[in-house]
Amino acid sequence: MSDTMQSLDQLASLKTAAPEAPKYVKKVDKYGRAYATGKRKDAVARVWIKPGAGKITVNTREVDVYFARPVLRMLIQQPLVAAARAGQYDVICTVAGGGLSGQAGAVRHGISKALTNFEPDLRGVLKKGGFLTRDSRTVERKKYGRAKARKSFQFSKR
Repeated sequence: MSDTMQSLDQLASLKTAAPEAPKYVKKVDKYGRAYATGKRKDAVARVWIKPGAGKITVNTREVDVYFARPVLRMLIQQPLVAAARAGQYDVICTVAGGGLSGQAGAVRHGISKALTNFEPDLRGVLKKGGFLTRDSRTVERKKYGRAKARKSFQFSKR
């Protein structure tokens, strides 16, 4: 074992090269679209983005028709607004499972991931905003001997 260190001074000269940050590349299909899958609760959204006029289509319907509540439409627009790309991309998505709130969250997650596939430079902005993190909170399962997940049956002493 001739490689053993005799002093702390030799330890400083042993510095290893720091691993380089991964390089993200643009991923588009033959039609010039970027694809990503977004998830939230039980909802799964498949999202394609391409340069365009800012038209958003969800399950072959306009976003105003599919997501009638303004809060849900605002939720979907958040990654585009944070990246200063509102009105520059057409978004086509299919979403299934869960309720409307979960579906909106899944579409938002998918748009964020598709934006990073189309423009890797936006990753820092979207990650800082928390749009690339999958919200893993789901409904807790019902346990046996309980009325619901945590609620007990009514207790009676007699």
